[in-house]
Amino acid sequence: MHKLSHFLAHSWAPFSHGPVYAVSFVDATERLIAGVPAGDALPFATLVASLSPPYLLLFVLHTSRGEGAEGRYQSPALSLEEFQDFIGRFGAFLSGDARFDIWAYSVEERATIVWDRHDQIFAYGPIGRYQERLNALGFELGDPRIPVPHQHHYREEFDVDAKALLVSLPWTYSALRPEDAQ
Repeated sequence: MHKLSHFLAHSWAPFSHGPVYAVSFVDATERLIAGVPAGDALPFATLVASLSPPYLLLFVLHTSRGEGAEGRYQSPALSLEEFQDFIGRFGAFLSGDARFDIWAYSVEERATIVWDRHDQIFAYGPIGRYQERLNALGFELGDPRIPVPHQHHYREEFDVDAKALLVSLPWTYSALRPEDAQ
């Protein structure tokens, strides 16, 4: 399953980024942007695991299908093993549905990795380390551009997983911020 479709010829078709990334500066902050091929959770999991735990997750539910209130759900501090268990349990949902963005933050390194609804990763922190990890996964420098037009998929078959995710941890809830709006 895929999060995004794009318009080709006369119909919608699944969209998958190639294994590419770019490094740029935004407001004097260096960041890496990568496409996530086929919505695979491995690049996100690999980059997060390259950072020192504990990790804080922020699950930003911007499009609810009834599993819970739209909003920001922050996890307690997680160990590497707890993070890997979370990805193992919810990887298919995270890969195939676009109702959310998920952030991971390393408290020790003050580094952030965001996997967004467009199957892009935005990574802040040790850029060279991120490049090494992505290169080892077969990524290369390129342009992880989002197609225009495109459409997001919010899949009924993931509703059970979405509900389970919201009760899997003792999340702290807060309202969406203006920048979270679709």
